[in-house]
Amino acid sequence: MAARAPHGANQPPKVIVKKVFVKEHDAHHGGAWKVAYADFVTAMMAFFLLLWLLGATTEKQRKALADYFAPTLVELRQNSAGSNGLLGGESLNAKENYPNKAAQTGTRSLTVPAIGPGGEEVGTGEKGSLKEQRALTEEDRRNFDETVRRIQARMRARPSLAKLGKHVRFVPTRDGMRIDLLDDANYSMFDLGTTALVPDASALIGTIAESIEPLENPIMIRGHTDSLGYGNPLDMNNWMLSSGRAEATRRRLATGGVGEVRFERIEGVADREPLIVQTPTDPRNRRVSITLLYRRILDQDGTRRTPVRIAAR
Repeated sequence: MAARAPHGANQPPKVIVKKVFVKEHDAHHGGAWKVAYADFVTAMMAFFLLLWLLGATTEKQRKALADYFAPTLVELRQNSAGSNGLLGGESLNAKENYPNKAAQTGTRSLTVPAIGPGGEEVGTGEKGSLKEQRALTEEDRRNFDETVRRIQARMRARPSLAKLGKHVRFVPTRDGMRIDLLDDANYSMFDLGTTALVPDASALIGTIAESIEPLENPIMIRGHTDSLGYGNPLDMNNWMLSSGRAEATRRRLATGGVGEVRFERIEGVADREPLIVQTPTDPRNRRVSITLLYRRILDQDGTRRTPVRIAAR
């Protein structure tokens, strides 16, 4: 309501405008900042997860992860079997994928990546290393059979060696072909308690050397004793005796023409591997084992690959 003008004055009345501000007391209790903070924490967690993945994975694994999230048409065609990423980003039972049941209509064929390793050095192809190793092992088995016949024929041709036939045993093993030279109660390959070969045993090992000299197989020699001990084990014991007899056998094979490079392992096991388990003192536990090992293909780094195991006959 306008006030009346003062008496005798011709001035307009004053207008008074009153503004009232309402203060929001609880504005700081809103949730907008919480949403922004949650987004920040989530981003930081994703960032640290990324750092962890970069440090805990190999280059190949990182490439597979990247290809999974961003597959390309070329990679899908080259690696359609899922070898580069997780199935190329597709489900195993997708309609257009490989047939996995009677109603499946997928026509995709198995492919080999154009840049994938393979060829003559890997696999079971005509010149693959696995097939080559198996063929090499089969050839060794045929050579072993021929070697056994050759040793037996030479032994029969010499009367002094023919009587030792029961002391020689040929045993196919998973590592190759083992030739056991056994003692008994009436005969010993070595003078008692020594590493000196008796004449007949030396001639027998020489015959074996002549028979295996043409082969290329590595050789392992292992000496065994019975469980009879010595008066003072510090002066002589079965460990020393078994290893010494194995070394004496190696020297005799070497003088018979076997190349030094073929000897892969010479060892003595004392009485720890008895032939007659029930009677450790049995003289038949005294023996020397000459094993012709299967040949093995060398890997690219020069190490020998484990031979293909073929069941002994």
